[in-house]
Amino acid sequence: MPAWSINRSVRTPLLLLAFIELAAIFFSVYVSAWVVYGSLSNCEGELGTLSPKGAMFSAVMFTSLVATGLYNFHQRAFFHEILARVGVAFAGGAVILSAIFYVGPVFYMPIKMGGVSAATAITILVLIRLFFHRNADDNVFRHRTLVYGSGRRSAAIAEMRRRADRRGFYIVGNVPAPGDASDLVKSDSASTEVSLLTLAQELRADEIVVAMDDRRGNLPIRELLDCKLRGISIIDLVEFLERETGKIRVDLVNPGWLIFSPGFRYSRARFAMKRFVDIVVSLIGIVIGWPLMVLVSLAIKFEEGISAPVLYRQERVGLNGDVFKVLKFRSMRVDAEADGEAIWAAENDPRTTRTGSFIRKCRLDELPQIINVLKGEMSLVGPRPERPEFVSSLQEKIPYYSERHSVKPGVTGWAQLRYTYGSSEEDTIQKLQYDLYYIKNQSILLDLIIILQTVEVVLWGKGSR
Repeated sequence: MPAWSINRSVRTPLLLLAFIELAAIFFSVYVSAWVVYGSLSNCEGELGTLSPKGAMFSAVMFTSLVATGLYNFHQRAFFHEILARVGVAFAGGAVILSAIFYVGPVFYMPIKMGGVSAATAITILVLIRLFFHRNADDNVFRHRTLVYGSGRRSAAIAEMRRRADRRGFYIVGNVPAPGDASDLVKSDSASTEVSLLTLAQELRADEIVVAMDDRRGNLPIRELLDCKLRGISIIDLVEFLERETGKIRVDLVNPGWLIFSPGFRYSRARFAMKRFVDIVVSLIGIVIGWPLMVLVSLAIKFEEGISAPVLYRQERVGLNGDVFKVLKFRSMRVDAEADGEAIWAAENDPRTTRTGSFIRKCRLDELPQIINVLKGEMSLVGPRPERPEFVSSLQEKIPYYSERHSVKPGVTGWAQLRYTYGSSEEDTIQKLQYDLYYIKNQSILLDLIIILQTVEVVLWGKGSR
């Protein structure tokens, strides 16, 4: 069964896993009713209809599972790490449910019943995850992929050596193509003595990735069309890598591909909805986060003195190249750039204060950017804004870099989930490829996925410096 995607961010195995686990969590509420009250009728006679409670319990716990990264298709985690994430998810869900029970009595469950529900759900989820963990790399959920090409461009697939990167496909063969610069891919070479359709059928290929180096006059249009008419998908190399890696390879695309490929579209309706979500979530963030903001402010003052500034204002490049001042809690010494020269932040940067090191790891230094979001200078989700001093240089050296300014910069983003902290031009190129993926495929669904999975980044301290 091929691992098709929805908006290229949700996979069939994950949808199946999510459906099973959501049903298991919902079912656990009914199990707890039977255990605690002896029967469903006794439970509903005392607490009322059980279905709203089950729906709320499963919705909150499932959202917590998403937020801890348990539905990341390319997640590389040992089984004990998966167990830790499940535990954190249910602990966080319990806190949220406590607040919901207080404001919504219809969802209320006694502590004992909630505990039995959680224990039942965790037990079932652990068994499901154990099965999935042992079978996730089996070929049953992968595309059977035939690669047409064995030269320089095809080598981009061979470079994907991590098991987690290959969970969505299985290479059944490489077919050398006319125009390939060299035969770089030696393994799994397929015979060219039969037609492409015959070969694909013999290898039971689900798709053919066109990865030849030179298409001009060499593209086997008739053979590829025959394959497509027989139900075999034909996919371009760039689209294939986009689907499997969640980024767009800037070294393999050209302006024509950006123009004619689906995506990269402006939608007023989506823009308005995104702005609405930005405002609502930011206001909720201020209400919930103000105690943390006060504590961070006090910590900065305690370490560096009452006269030390709490906030740091720095020029960044935003939508359409406009410059604005981003707000952050100050995490470095006041004289961090005393000579006025912009410097990349480094790992274990000596300019970082003790308080600054902590708030950077927890991403608390980003909290004041809620104000930038409310002012409309930033969005909750988008490419991270860069400093003008770096942008002018990067636009000259990196192709398509200016395209990231076609959307508002974000407090968090796809690149922040998929890549570590960027502190060099090479890191910037890698993050740009993820930013282009987001710009091409942006949607409210993808934004919600990014917002939820940012919780994982904060909890596990990924990419912070």
